[in-house]
Amino acid sequence: MQEPVDILIKRQIEEPDIVAKEKSERLLRALELKSPDRVPVGGLGGDIIPYYGGITWYDLSYNYEDGERVLQGVLKFATMVPQDFPFISAPYGIQGSIIAVAFSDNPIFLKSTLPYMGPDLIRGPVHDVLQDKWTKWPGRELGVDYHPQFIGGEFMKPEEYKYLIEDPVEFINSTIIPRACPGLGKPGSPKWNASLVTIGILYQKMVNFMKTLFTELSRRGHTGFPISAAHVPADMIGDFMRNPTGAILDMRRYPDDFKLACESLMKPILKFATAVPPIPPVTLALIPLHLNEMLSPKLYNEFYWPYLKRIINELLSKGYKIFMLIEGDHTPHLDTLLELPKSWGIGWFERPRNFIKVWETLKGHTTVMGGVPTTLLISGTHDKIEEYVKNLMSNIKPEGGFIIAPSVMELPRETPLSNIRAFINAVEKYGRY
Repeated sequence: MQEPVDILIKRQIEEPDIVAKEKSERLLRALELKSPDRVPVGGLGGDIIPYYGGITWYDLSYNYEDGERVLQGVLKFATMVPQDFPFISAPYGIQGSIIAVAFSDNPIFLKSTLPYMGPDLIRGPVHDVLQDKWTKWPGRELGVDYHPQFIGGEFMKPEEYKYLIEDPVEFINSTIIPRACPGLGKPGSPKWNASLVTIGILYQKMVNFMKTLFTELSRRGHTGFPISAAHVPADMIGDFMRNPTGAILDMRRYPDDFKLACESLMKPILKFATAVPPIPPVTLALIPLHLNEMLSPKLYNEFYWPYLKRIINELLSKGYKIFMLIEGDHTPHLDTLLELPKSWGIGWFERPRNFIKVWETLKGHTTVMGGVPTTLLISGTHDKIEEYVKNLMSNIKPEGGFIIAPSVMELPRETPLSNIRAFINAVEKYGRY
């Protein structure tokens, strides 16, 4: 007897256009805070992509020029794990919004690169040229089967805030990038110029591969919306310049400088965020939150939320919807989201203390994504997975505006495929309206 997930897989293969249309309509209804035919499923990714695709993390990060093997590996995973809102791409990328800020005055770069890469501008081959200290990669600093890592770092001194405030694009180009990316050499040197040309060539090759991948995914019943990206100014300072601890200390020791720096970063952040024009029916602007969990409500409301709120409202006014990756426990700051206009976008909650509280607070206002502990998918029995999904749906499904997903996209390789299938089967059984 066929399981529901097998029927989904078969339909993706036999009637991809119909399935893709159903997925798009399902997601649009959820974004509109309405009830689709079924609760959309999304966010199944991480180590399971290369593992079940029969390739390594090194392959997924670097071997796009060995196109067929990597392409078939990613397509294999996408076929065996049917979902409505997938995050499947190659070569794998890591958050590199500071590079987008550095090139925010270059519309050719932004418009040719960001539509395919979003904020994930640091990728394995680019890392090799930059030798950046923000990231570590499989086959380089890590083993070939290790997930790429963002580690950040401190590349600015407190007394240099005045230069960041005066001209953030110039300061990032002339000071931050040379310190964090020694592979480029001295600004303006022959090595620097040759490295930038090499990076441009690499980006074009990667974009070409991604176009092929997205075309092949669409032929197999997958769909997606155009995506832009933005970054909270405080996160940019914490991620790329001062590290999180330094940024939080600066909020207390140099509050005026920190606020002025956040203000100065707003223009270039919005410039790259709007480089991908909104295209009907919806274009999402991805905003990951990093420092949010580490901040008290006082610090959050003074140094973080005002700038995030302005970015969101500016993007909404231009026709975007927001896709916010809300890391950690956002419970202390949850009510601030109600200050945003109704139906502003998706909040994917990673680790709330009480997911039902998140839902009860935001239902009818925000499209809520998440709800499934990764530990359940890793080590739960099929019966426990089904029971959990059943109970979750009984509390949430009647309202609409919900996308069910793991609490974080990065599922480890030890996640049994049979558990992922049990999860999808349970949503098919209990998630229909």
